Amino acid sequence: MKPMRIAALVLVAAAVVAFAGVGRTDLAGGASEPSGGITVTGTGAVESTPDQAECSLGVDSTGSTASAALAANSERMRRVLAALFAAGVAKKDVQTQDVSVSRAYPEEHSYSASNSVSVTIRELAKAGSILDAATSAGANNLYGPTLTRSDHDQLQAKALRSAVHDARARARVLAEAAGVQLGSVTAVTEDGNEPVPVYEAALKRTPSAPIEPGRQQTSATVRVTFAIG
Repeated sequence: MKPMRIAALVLVAAAVVAFAGVGRTDLAGGASEPSGGITVTGTGAVESTPDQAECSLGVDSTGSTASAALAANSERMRRVLAALFAAGVAKKDVQTQDVSVSRAYPEEHSYSASNSVSVTIRELAKAGSILDAATSAGANNLYGPTLTRSDHDQLQAKALRSAVHDARARARVLAEAAGVQLGSVTAVTEDGNEPVPVYEAALKRTPSAPIEPGRQQTSATVRVTFAIG
């Protein structure tokens, strides 16, 4: 009788396991049905005229000793800064970038010192006269200008809205062609974009230093996924 009781218990256990599996989806492999949707890329752009300039101004000096080179350089840079402030540049718009002293090569018995500052000119019409004042005061290195917009964030937001509208229009066309109903947005990602000039603005290093603002384009690119019905 004992073997028979054991056999009966085994049969009951097997029946319970089999019943528990009824109605359950086979999850082998962990695969799930794709949710579907339409994914498109939308672009938007806003053109504007730059209203401010950013540039780098520097002074290079030499001396028989490191301290002499630095002293001469510092005095010259003070004149440059005074000229910038007198021309209307605010102190908050001038920032030191680099100060260095090194032995001059191939002349090993002299030293060179350099000092550079970044300058933001918020009235673009005055950029030429401001740069002239700085070079006349002793600035012998000039890099730039980079022309920008003071309201860049607002222009970027406008370009993003335009990119999303463009993505929705493209998705509607695809949905209509596929014979499906366009649903709500399920995902949005943004690609990075920087303002680019429509044509390159020119800085001519002449006594008048004319600066042409030109036009620049603030663009945005988004990737949007819509549900379908």
